Amino acid sequence: MSGFFKEFKEFIAKGNAMDLAIGVIIGAAFGKIVDSLVKDIFMPVISRVVGGLDFSNWFIALGDVPAGYNGPMTYEALTKAGVPLFAYGNFVTVAINFLILALIIFLMVRQINRLKNEADKPAEPPTPEEVVLLREIRDSLKTGRS
Repeated sequence: MSGFFKEFKEFIAKGNAMDLAIGVIIGAAFGKIVDSLVKDIFMPVISRVVGGLDFSNWFIALGDVPAGYNGPMTYEALTKAGVPLFAYGNFVTVAINFLILALIIFLMVRQINRLKNEADKPAEPPTPEEVVLLREIRDSLKTGRS
């Protein structure tokens, strides 16, 4: 049993497990930021552009509304009342959220890769002094100066 714990300790001590844990934690926090960006910034604009449509209230009732129910006929209210619903509007909303999220992440990764490529470019080595002198001689011969 001690061999198992020793192997487990070595696994945990490796950078991969810690990197993965840090990635998951940062990913969860980043996910909340992007989710808020989509829900609070982009979706209201899209809703406004398409005439104030609220996809979340697009549904088909698969069962009868309980007798005596006089509440609103919204997705949320009918779900609380126990009415089974085919909520295709929620699917449309989630699909649009996914597409916006994928676009945002694509643009971010693209920009990070550009910055990374610029940082990875090797700096041009300085021109040797002999080459600079030869260029000066060439240029002076072209212009006829001595």
